[in-house]
Amino acid sequence: MDKKSIETKRNTKSHLKTLTKNGKVKKLRTTRRVVKYGTAGFVRNIWLSIAATIVMTITLLILSLTVVANIVLSQTADSLRDKIDITIFFKPQTEDGILTEAKSIMLNDSNVKSVEIANSKEEYQRFLDENTDNEKLMEVLNDEEMQEIMINTMQSTMRIKVKDVDNLDSIKDIVKNNELFKNNLDPEKEPSYDVNQTQIKTITSWANIAKNGGIILGIVFLVISILIIFNTIRMSIFSRREEIKMMKLVGADRHFIRGPFLVEARICGMISGFIAGTAGYVGMLFMTPKLTEYGIDVSVITSIIKSEWIIAVYAALIALGMIIGTFSAKLAIRKYLH
Repeated sequence: MDKKSIETKRNTKSHLKTLTKNGKVKKLRTTRRVVKYGTAGFVRNIWLSIAATIVMTITLLILSLTVVANIVLSQTADSLRDKIDITIFFKPQTEDGILTEAKSIMLNDSNVKSVEIANSKEEYQRFLDENTDNEKLMEVLNDEEMQEIMINTMQSTMRIKVKDVDNLDSIKDIVKNNELFKNNLDPEKEPSYDVNQTQIKTITSWANIAKNGGIILGIVFLVISILIIFNTIRMSIFSRREEIKMMKLVGADRHFIRGPFLVEARICGMISGFIAGTAGYVGMLFMTPKLTEYGIDVSVITSIIKSEWIIAVYAALIALGMIIGTFSAKLAIRKYLH
């Protein structure tokens, strides 16, 4: 290959590199202008932009609160379920061998998670441990004769933890029909099957109400947000119609013409997502101590707001806001930008 051909090849490569570099610079310059014009449009229609931002913020808050309420209430119900002990009362002074055999029978049930048995002496000790702060009672129980009376009258117990508290039929069947249980149960004290069931049902119903109500409100405000952003972009297109016509006449591409309106809507979504995230964060910091006082389990939410996951929550809300804004803007662009 002669020197002239080599030189021509080098010049061609250099020219291609220059064109590529200039293309990237041009694209970057165009993007900057699109962002600039979109920001200017957001400021130009400031009142509509503020209205759209407020409504979208409310929408994002409702959606996020729906998720939080479901998590908190479901976690609370699960915590209550985990604390439930079904207590079976045996006659006082029931032999350890009978209790052990009864435990083996109960563990064969597939719904049983664990079984703890206690004879009369152990139940008496448990009673003492639970009442150590009651000085008068402790003084009375210091008497040996009283201790003996208490032990002789204290029922032996079996405490059962189950996997599904809503399905106790098999356990009830064992207690009612098994001969060992029938012969040794205390006839004066019924097994405790329904402890905390009312609370669990109430909290579960709250969770369902929060979920369904939140979804309905979220959809309503989502539609309102889309309509307001839609009208904001429509007004922006209308106010710039002569400018858009001139850009088309000089050959501006679709990205350059449509871009500012998309940027305007995305700015609205970004601001809404940030405000919603901040309001939710501050609200949860304020509310979690009060909710804990009422026995509501907020451990999952607390762990999120006090860890790096809060950044992901902010990002998700901002992304959702931008998606809503982009969708609304594209609807308006498709309809009015001809």
